[in-house]
Amino acid sequence: MTSSPDLSWGNFSESGPWVLDRDTIAWSEVAITLRAAAQKEVPTLIRARRLPPLGRLSRVVVRFGWALLPWFIQKKRKKFATPEESRAYVSVRLRLAIESLGATYIKLAQIISSGEGLFPTELVDEFKKCRDQVPPQPWDTVRTIVEQDLGSRLEDTFASFEHTSLAAASIAQVHRATLLTGEDVVVKVQRAEVSQLVRRDLRVMAWIAPFMIGRIKVAALANPPALVELFAETIVEELDFRMEASNMVDVSVMLHDLNQDSYLVPRPHPTLVKRRILVMERLQGFNFDDVEGMQAAGIDTEQVIKAGMISFMEGALIHGIFHGDLHGGNLFVLSDGRTALLDFGIVGRLNTKRRLAFMKLMLGATTNDLHSQVAALRDLGALPTDTDIDAVIRDLGLDQPTIDPTDLNGEELVAEVQRIVKALLAYGAKLPKELMLYVKNMVFLDGAIARLAPDLDIIGELTNISFTFMQRHGARISQELGVDLESVEIDMGSLKAGLGVDESTESMTYRQLQQRRDLIQKRMRDHITN
Repeated sequence: MTSSPDLSWGNFSESGPWVLDRDTIAWSEVAITLRAAAQKEVPTLIRARRLPPLGRLSRVVVRFGWALLPWFIQKKRKKFATPEESRAYVSVRLRLAIESLGATYIKLAQIISSGEGLFPTELVDEFKKCRDQVPPQPWDTVRTIVEQDLGSRLEDTFASFEHTSLAAASIAQVHRATLLTGEDVVVKVQRAEVSQLVRRDLRVMAWIAPFMIGRIKVAALANPPALVELFAETIVEELDFRMEASNMVDVSVMLHDLNQDSYLVPRPHPTLVKRRILVMERLQGFNFDDVEGMQAAGIDTEQVIKAGMISFMEGALIHGIFHGDLHGGNLFVLSDGRTALLDFGIVGRLNTKRRLAFMKLMLGATTNDLHSQVAALRDLGALPTDTDIDAVIRDLGLDQPTIDPTDLNGEELVAEVQRIVKALLAYGAKLPKELMLYVKNMVFLDGAIARLAPDLDIIGELTNISFTFMQRHGARISQELGVDLESVEIDMGSLKAGLGVDESTESMTYRQLQQRRDLIQKRMRDHITN
C-alpha cells in the first residue's frame, strides 16, 4: 500500500480518505485572521459593565440556587452519613444545573473534570459526564445547521448521515456519515445559537467575578476576574470550526517535525469545513480509559503514557504549540498502539518569548536551578516583570530543606498551603492562559498514569525524559538560551522537592506517590472537618 503524500509533512493515518495539500486548503488562510479577531474581541466581552444581561443572570442564579439549596439544608440537618456522600449528592445536582445552562458552563465542567487531584473525586467523576454525555440537540436542528453552512441539501453531499449523535458535548456534537464519494467521515456540528449564548455568559461571568474575589478558596490564587479572562480567551476560538481545522493541521505538522510517531491527527476535509461544521476522516480505536481492552489487544499502556509525557513537552518547548484540552474523551488508542488526538478547539500557542521561558523553566527544573525557574515563571507572565526573584525564593522557602508533607499533621498542612498562597498573592501571581492549559494537561496525564501505568517509576521516567530531551534538542537549547550544555548536569532535586521527598530518594512509583497524596488529603480534610 502506497503511503499518502501528505505524510511527508504531517502525522496522519497511512492511507486517508483524501490527501491534504497545504497550499490549496480552502479554510487555511482565513483561520489566521479569525484567530486574531477572536482574541481582539475578548477585552470587549469582559469589560466592566454597570449591568449584566439581567435575564441570563437571573436564570444562572436560579439554577445554581435550586441545585445548592437542598444540599445545604440536608447538610445542616446532618442527613449525609459521610463527607463523600455529601459531595456526591451536590456534584450530581451541580452537573444537572450546568447541563441546563448550556455550553459555557458545560465547558467549565469539562475543565474541572480534567483536574483529578485538584478537585474532589466525586465532582471530577460526575463532571466527566459533561465531556460527551450531554443531551444532544434534535436531528432537525442538526440538519438545518449543516444545510445552512453548506448552502445545499444534506443529500447533495452525504450518502448517509446518522441521526443519532456519536457524542455530544458543550459546543458541538458529532455524527457518523458517508460522503457521496464513499468516504466514511465524522461530522462535528456546532450547537444552535451557542455563539451568542457563550458571549452572553461571558458578560455575566465578567460582571460577577469582581464580587467573588477572596470568597472562593479554590479561586483565591487565580483571581476570579483573571479566570474569566482566561476562559474567554480559550472559548472564543472554539466558536468557528475553521480555526479548529487549522489547529489540526498545525499540530500534525508539529508532531511530524518532532518525529512523534506515536501520535496522529485525523485529516480535516479540504473543503467541507465551515464556521459551524467540520468534516474529518473517521478513525477507530480504544477509549483512553479502556485499559483492559488495550492490554487484551497487546497494547503496552505504559508506553502510551511515556510517549505522551515527552510529546506534549516537546511541542510546547520546541514548536510553541500543543493540544490544550486533553481529557479521556479527546484521545483514543489505535490497535497499533498509536494515539489519535481529537477536538482541537483549544490549542496552546506560545510566542517566542514565552516558548523560551518554558524552555528555561524545563532546563532549570532539570538542573535544580531555583533562580532560573522563578525567572522563567516571571517571563511566562505568572509573576510581574519587576518581581524580585531572590525575595520570592526566600519568602516561599524554596531554598530551605524539603519538608515531607506526610510528616505534617492536618493543621500544619493547611497552614503551609495558606502560607504559600498568601506569599504568591502578595507578589501578584496569576495563571497565564498558556501555563494554565499546560498545567491542566499535566494534571490529566498524571491521572492517566494512575490508570494506564500505576507502577511507572515517576522519578526514573522524568530523569529519562530530561536526558532524552537534552540529546535531541541540546544544540537548539544551547543556541537559543545561550547555555553551555557541556557544563550542565542533570539534577532532579527540584522534581523530588516538588514530590515532597528528599534528594536521596532514587525511585517512586505512581502508586506510591498516590498513596502519599491520599494520606495528605485525608489529613487536610479531617482537619477542616473538625
